[in-house]
Amino acid sequence: MATEDKGMAETRLNLEDMEEQEKSLWFPSGEPAVKVTGEKTDVELEVRSEDLDRARSDCPWSVVQDRDPKGVNKCLKVTFEDVIAEPPSVRSFDKVWIWSHALFKVSRLWCYRLISLLLAVPVSLAAGLLFALLSCLHIWLIMPCVQLLLINMLWVRTVWAGVLNTAIGPFFTSIGKCCGSINVRLARD
Repeated sequence: MATEDKGMAETRLNLEDMEEQEKSLWFPSGEPAVKVTGEKTDVELEVRSEDLDRARSDCPWSVVQDRDPKGVNKCLKVTFEDVIAEPPSVRSFDKVWIWSHALFKVSRLWCYRLISLLLAVPVSLAAGLLFALLSCLHIWLIMPCVQLLLINMLWVRTVWAGVLNTAIGPFFTSIGKCCGSINVRLARD
């Protein structure tokens, strides 16, 4: 079995005592994770990368399964091919391309890890304090004041709506009717 998909892995097994021609192994969720097909002595094992990721996420010792569940950082999913690409007309040596790809991935990963090691805890602490302060102000100060104004200013809203409808509304309606018949034509000399 030749696979061209990046997410597929191929493994050949020799199983002497296999009784069925096709056998599937299932995850608890009911979706097939591993599909085993072939004859008794020569079996092809096909494992999808999504199934491996799901198996890793079901592990109890995994700290955090999905670190961006809401897709906040979709713009940061940048790969080597998104940044550096060679057209067919100009090509570097294959070894240069392979080493460049490897160095890009390794430097990006380890620089991010080192910077996050230094900054993640202090920035998280500052963000937590800031959001706690904003939440406290919103819950205990801003929303009670807004509700107080809405309850006590009902009469002001009623009086203001009456003033607008009787005094200001007809004035602007008449101005609109007067200016509505004006036609402007542009001509070039």
